[in-house]
Amino acid sequence: MSFPFNASHGPITVEASISGPLGQADLRLILDTGATISLIRSTILIAVGYDPDASPDRMMVAMGNGLAPLPRIILNRLSALGRHRLAVPVLAHSLPPATGIDGLLGLDFLRGLVLTVDFQAGQITLA
Repeated sequence: MSFPFNASHGPITVEASISGPLGQADLRLILDTGATISLIRSTILIAVGYDPDASPDRMMVAMGNGLAPLPRIILNRLSALGRHRLAVPVLAHSLPPATGIDGLLGLDFLRGLVLTVDFQAGQITLA
């Protein structure tokens, strides 16, 4: 199954969804093959029932202004590009809402699969 993206400008964005103890949320994530772990906006995680501030699990992440310890949360489910992952760890971080992006879909979600990004056709396939 292929998914369209805008190959002419901007980052590659994909539709995704997460499930938590209080419900589910639909997301718009940047496909980021430079990120080793996926990242979700903290406010969305809170809305579906997770508490990033209470997470004892932290991961040091290189940011534009240095290293930052970000909470790691285990999601019930993360779905994107026609695939579903259960009990998937993600990082929680505050992203400005004005960006229109809810997070990053990282390599952890893609590992073990074949990712094809066809810029000529503007299609992504994850098999």
